[in-house]
Amino acid sequence: MAQNRNSGRSHAAPQVSRNNPTAVLVLSDGTVFPGIGFGAATTNVGEVCFNTSMTGYQEIMTDPSYAGQIITFTFPHIGNVGANAQDHEIGAPSALGMITRQVPTRDANWRATSSLDSWLKDHNLPGIAGVDTRALTRHIRDSGPPTGVICHAPDGNIDTDSLADMARSWPGLAGMDLAIEVTRESAAPWIEGSWDFLASQHRPSLPRHRVVAMDFGCKQNILRCLTDAGCDVTVVPAQTTAADILKMAPDGVFLSNGPGDPAATGDYAAGEIGSLIDADMPVFGICIGHQLMALAMGATTHKMDRGHRGANHPVKDLATGRIEITSQNHGFVVDPDALPDNLEVTHVSLFDGSIEGLRHRERPAFCVQFHPESSPGPHDSRYLFDRFTALMDERKA
Repeated sequence: MAQNRNSGRSHAAPQVSRNNPTAVLVLSDGTVFPGIGFGAATTNVGEVCFNTSMTGYQEIMTDPSYAGQIITFTFPHIGNVGANAQDHEIGAPSALGMITRQVPTRDANWRATSSLDSWLKDHNLPGIAGVDTRALTRHIRDSGPPTGVICHAPDGNIDTDSLADMARSWPGLAGMDLAIEVTRESAAPWIEGSWDFLASQHRPSLPRHRVVAMDFGCKQNILRCLTDAGCDVTVVPAQTTAADILKMAPDGVFLSNGPGDPAATGDYAAGEIGSLIDADMPVFGICIGHQLMALAMGATTHKMDRGHRGANHPVKDLATGRIEITSQNHGFVVDPDALPDNLEVTHVSLFDGSIEGLRHRERPAFCVQFHPESSPGPHDSRYLFDRFTALMDERKA
């Protein structure tokens, strides 16, 4: 058995016969997927979605934008990287459970400090393997993301009828403000740059601009990219007012990613963002930050029939004609037929034509639906952080 070089301990995958199901996924329409349980022996209910990424399952599980969701991984080989304390997007996982085709493999990476199975147990999260993830993905693709219950019961004692009732009674993400559940409680500075593997340390910060980041469920790697771009970042809670932000005298404001329905979060955030934009403050939004900026300017949003979740989404920059391969995670989108005159579409999805980027025609504010801080293979969209700092340079000049 392979051993972890970092700890000297082996981390075996759960040994359970496929002939004795110990877990089940039950959808609100009554569809049942039996399987093999791993991770914590518990039950969770949420929206079932799928992610097509080939790597980064720990980052995906800890992405706050996945709050309220159970994730189906379409890539079959999950677990070989194990888990560690450095690859979290926030301190603890936000997703509610994990669905895989195969039982997670043993970790075989020198950075691993635990197996995926142990990591899920530590965070009280269930997993189910042995699921026909292609059939489940087609189900989600054709019918939209359903509500589902994932139940891991090592003794095999599972009541699917009661689980189906639980799935049907869950209200769904539409109208749900989850940003308020994942945002930080108080303002705090951020000083950590990206990890330099050759130097075995985070890159030093060389700040030129003071930036306030509104935390609607912010990924840490976004903050690292802002730091790399020369920003001295202070992260504030989602409900921080524009007046309080302006008192901090920032050079720019960043609107983070986050989970839930942007219209629900916009009830308290959109007006404040609008005040910041009206104050001629440079603003850059990502994911729900993109949607909130649109709402602040008078646009509307709606829940998608099929969300965008994966690391292979092509996006076209309408100004340059350039195609970017992007990482995405969103189930809501800005309505293209209800855009105010002060917003211009800058990027569109080549999958379905949905809006992927906007800019204000008169103010130094722009936003994108995708994640430029991620690494879907290339770093096609990292230039957006430099675009933000350029706006701040122009404002200072």
